[in-house]
Amino acid sequence: MSHNIAVVLAGGVGTRVGLDIPKQLIKIAGRTILEHTLALFDEHPLVDEVVVLMAEGHLDAVHAIVKAGGYAKVRTVLPGADTRSGTTMRALEAIGERPDDAKVLFHDAVRPLVTARIVSDCFEALESYDAVDVAIPSADTIVEVDEKNTIRAVPPRAMLRRGQTPQGFRLGTIRRAYELAAQDPHFEATDDCTVVLRYTPETRIWVVAGDERNMKVTEPIDVYIADKLFQLTSKDLPESRTPVEYRAALEGKVVVVLGGSYGIGADIADLARSHGAHVHVFSRSATGTHVERRVDLRTAREQVLAAEGHIDHVVNTAGVLPRGSLEETSEETVYAATEVNYLAPVFVAQEFLEPLRASGGSLLLFTSSSYTRGRAGYSLYSSAKAAVVNLTQALADEWSDAGVRVNCINPERTATPMRTKAFGEEPPGSLLDSQDVAAASLDTLLSRQTGTVVDLRRADAAQDEG
Repeated sequence: MSHNIAVVLAGGVGTRVGLDIPKQLIKIAGRTILEHTLALFDEHPLVDEVVVLMAEGHLDAVHAIVKAGGYAKVRTVLPGADTRSGTTMRALEAIGERPDDAKVLFHDAVRPLVTARIVSDCFEALESYDAVDVAIPSADTIVEVDEKNTIRAVPPRAMLRRGQTPQGFRLGTIRRAYELAAQDPHFEATDDCTVVLRYTPETRIWVVAGDERNMKVTEPIDVYIADKLFQLTSKDLPESRTPVEYRAALEGKVVVVLGGSYGIGADIADLARSHGAHVHVFSRSATGTHVERRVDLRTAREQVLAAEGHIDHVVNTAGVLPRGSLEETSEETVYAATEVNYLAPVFVAQEFLEPLRASGGSLLLFTSSSYTRGRAGYSLYSSAKAAVVNLTQALADEWSDAGVRVNCINPERTATPMRTKAFGEEPPGSLLDSQDVAAASLDTLLSRQTGTVVDLRRADAAQDEG
């Protein structure tokens, strides 16, 4: 029976990003870069085992991350070598005497945005090929220069690719390539496919399609870009579960839904309840709960704790959608909109942190596509929703040690009573179904990710953009 191994290469340091810690320990979207990478491989159904090669002097940090995250597939943590090829050789030694047909993926830890699709494609390609690389087409013209910095050649762009990781191999193939490389006194290489190509040129290396987002965090600006990319996860939504899996994850769990008397909130409550959760709904119309009032939130919290003894998940879908120019907006509307759309999520976070800390639970907030760019007529709404995004990421970072996950749903225009009240009836098929948003929200609530803004779009809209 074949064995699939993922080797996470985390031997680099943070000199180019200007830090005194390895760059893979920088926090992005509530987790270290390394943890984002480990989570992807640990959760992937095709990965049987994970080996981590970490920079010297920082192994304790990896052990702490693995223990806190419960990454059961991480079996080995070793110090990396001074070079990439040296680190790979240490990994091969650690893997030991596995069969030659075992499949091994080598991945840069500082590519935290690698997708499950890429990993699956690599393992699938290794059914037919002994080696695979991951690459994307080059949008830029590549020029080759000589030692005097003048152009020597301009290769045809259509035949060029930009390499990424993981790189995958049948274990026997990569072992043989490195055995031959070790006999070469002039051996040096910056990646493993180069070693296979140079020392076993008869091996065909298949190229798996990568992803523009599968970037490598190397320079200071990369940290900022990666952080922003984690806000846009529409291509990698948390996986849906089977009815049996939903019930296993939700039965007996206590879910609090604020703003849950209608629309998305009501659909989330109904869906969670159908899978065995104990759902408590609070809203202005149904229970007289004003989410912008701390005392009302405290009352709701204590009511649930008295009835259940604990709280596992909290969802806040409450919001108002004022329209019109800021010049014409009354002071009363300014305060009301800001209190409900921004101060309420702040108060919800403060009031429910302790029960969520006790349960290791999660908080789910909601933003809007208008958060990415302020729009005329929506200045209050879009600015508050931008603030909620920043709140989500900040809390994910603050609460990571407490084991509380915080995520945010960014649904495209959705058919809800609030939207109908603001815009009237709209063409059928032009809006997301609120039940679809509820299902994705529940998947996010149950996932292990934190600090992400999950971008939900209609399938036909995503295809139009793609």
